[in-house]
Amino acid sequence: MNSTLHIGARYMLLSALGFALMAACVKLVATHGIPFLEIVAARALVSLLISYLDVRRKGLSPWGTHRRLLFARGAVGALALFCVYYAVITLPLAEATLLQYTHPVFTALLALLLLRESLHVSTVVSIVLSIAGLFVMVNPGLVGGDASTLPRTGVLVALAGAFGSAVAYVIVRRLSTLEDASVIIFYFPLVALPLSAALLGDNFVMPDAEALVLLLLVGVFTQVGQVGLTLAMRHETAGKAAAYSYVQVLFATLFGWLVFAEVPSVWTWAGGALIILGALANLYRPSSPPGSPASSGPG
Repeated sequence: MNSTLHIGARYMLLSALGFALMAACVKLVATHGIPFLEIVAARALVSLLISYLDVRRKGLSPWGTHRRLLFARGAVGALALFCVYYAVITLPLAEATLLQYTHPVFTALLALLLLRESLHVSTVVSIVLSIAGLFVMVNPGLVGGDASTLPRTGVLVALAGAFGSAVAYVIVRRLSTLEDASVIIFYFPLVALPLSAALLGDNFVMPDAEALVLLLLVGVFTQVGQVGLTLAMRHETAGKAAAYSYVQVLFATLFGWLVFAEVPSVWTWAGGALIILGALANLYRPSSPPGSPASSGPG
């Protein structure tokens, strides 16, 4: 294992830790009565400021040239993030994180339909494993386990978030040859902030001091995750970096246990293992595009 791999692994672990801490802060701040749309708006505000400074640092116009596609990326990413945060708040942290990792299946299918990319055997294996894992985790009664199930609304919203993440990723793949990465990133908070504020309406809740700190930490840890991911991709291939990213599930499980007293069932572990195996099967194929994102969250 060379030094470059060591560096890439460290950055990927930092990214996974940042995103897991972000999810924990989202769940914590919700216990203060802060609506999830307000949490999205707070994150978008922090991201907007940081992204704008980055665009200006590069001497670019923040508006780009393919504005319809950029706005579509921002809108889809924002809607996906609404779903992801809702799932984090309403489901156990480990389960919400695992369900988000079904997005590679949706990405592969969308790439087939919209980008005319071929469907490899590894992708078919990925789809089968991920669907099997989903059934085991969401409804263990179907495989002879405890009939208790996760909240269906939370699960469906989590899957909608994973699907939205996949749509956002496909749009980003299209935009990556047309726009600078910083401009693409800038459009997410540019759309997410006014959209979440408009949907929030009169439901704004004034945060107390602790909730305000948590809201700021949501934005800070999101940035840590994104920076870690970006730096990891400079030192590692997409497939290997993605393998390291799945440690986020372990971080989420640990925080869920320590902070929220959530203990995943054996069926969550079994189903989650199938989902992760399916995602990894899709990543390790000969034609995986170099430099493709290791993890495609909505933002």
